[in-house]
Amino acid sequence: MKCSARGGRYVIVPAMVATAVAVMATGGTRADSSSPLLAAYYDRQMAIIDGAVYAWEDDAAPRRLSVQGIQVGVGRDTSYVLGPDGGLRAFGDGAEEPRTVVRGINWFAAGDTGVLAVTAAGVLHWLPSDTKDRLEVARDVATAAVGDGANYYVKRSGALFVKGKAHRGQYGDGRLQATDDFIETARDVARITAHTGHAILLKRSGEVMGTGGNIYGPVGRHGLGDKADRWSTISIGARAIATGASHSLAIRQDGLLVAWGSEYGPEPVPVMAGVTAVAAGSSTTIALKQDGTLWQWDRGDEPRRLDLPR
Repeated sequence: MKCSARGGRYVIVPAMVATAVAVMATGGTRADSSSPLLAAYYDRQMAIIDGAVYAWEDDAAPRRLSVQGIQVGVGRDTSYVLGPDGGLRAFGDGAEEPRTVVRGINWFAAGDTGVLAVTAAGVLHWLPSDTKDRLEVARDVATAAVGDGANYYVKRSGALFVKGKAHRGQYGDGRLQATDDFIETARDVARITAHTGHAILLKRSGEVMGTGGNIYGPVGRHGLGDKADRWSTISIGARAIATGASHSLAIRQDGLLVAWGSEYGPEPVPVMAGVTAVAAGSSTTIALKQDGTLWQWDRGDEPRRLDLPR
């Protein structure tokens, strides 16, 4: 399998059949990034490496947390760790000891406004960051994402549902007015990720699509300089995705990481080979390579390997 350029976009050859099988086999990743082992949002990053949980901000050195985790996630002011016991724990600014947010959780997605979490019974709940309420959202959910003002979830059937702000085209169906309830706006979706006024989805076929605010190109060429109000194709042949405030990324079937948006342009360009997971924040990207090393860089800069305390 090799990577070739076609019309400015990098695609994997052979194409869609192998990609579709691989994407459907994973079932979509239930995390803020392409993997439960990484998380980034605004200026916060987290990672699980060899079972150890790390958290850091901006370019600061990662610090090891005294908790066990199977998934990490971040909001604007909070870091989250899902423990092997199903307890979701939150670290606030300056807090050394976590508080337990909820128990009986299988996976979650976090953001500035709260957390979407699926219980052991398979029920998706919304936990707003400003209250202790726990609201049931849906059942039979495969994955979800908390955006900056709009939230998303994908049913096991591949149907994508959206609720929240719509003024930047976040729904992807042409509407610019918010709805009172979650509504379906796409099908055959394996993965969804969202950030500041935009969202990126990965279809079961390996097609990457985007919608929403597009001043710097994080959702591709459609609506560049303003907004895209409908889901439009960015690339094909992907197996994982992530998005930050103004740039987005995808991992191709051969492990090649590509990026587009601010400092990259609206078309995907190659960044690093041998990547297994990626997460993006305001300007930062973190990536986990096949050899187990963790890397970080700002948009357009060269990746640098991170040294982790043991």
